[in-house]
Amino acid sequence: MDPQNPVVHLCSEGMLAEADGRTADARTHYEQAYHVAADDYEACIAAHYLARQQSTPEDSLRWNEECLRRAELVGDDRVRAFYPSLHGNIAHAYQQLGREDRAYEHYVLASSRIGDLPPDEYGDAVRQAIADGLRTTAP
Repeated sequence: MDPQNPVVHLCSEGMLAEADGRTADARTHYEQAYHVAADDYEACIAAHYLARQQSTPEDSLRWNEECLRRAELVGDDRVRAFYPSLHGNIAHAYQQLGREDRAYEHYVLASSRIGDLPPDEYGDAVRQAIADGLRTTAP
């Protein structure tokens, strides 16, 4: 991602605010990023970060679904690595809502895209979250 991109820059500022415990500031940066997004790719990035700052599973689910909708509109390799985490986040929200059936569906979708994850700590963390989710929601 291009750090000079306004959306990426605002999300980076939001992550710094999160790290400092300034969640309200983080959310403000992510909201600004969403509003200045020039295309579906940028809106997808901003929606991902907005989903992290929601106070209810319903709102988190709504923003994660918006992120998924935008990723599907992009439809190219720029969003390929987003899908495992994105479906995992949707699954987690469904789990919090007591919808184990829907959670499991999204963990399965996440696992089907696991090969798109990078071979690094982030990828390992997402892979572990998906494996844990599949174990806890399996019918």
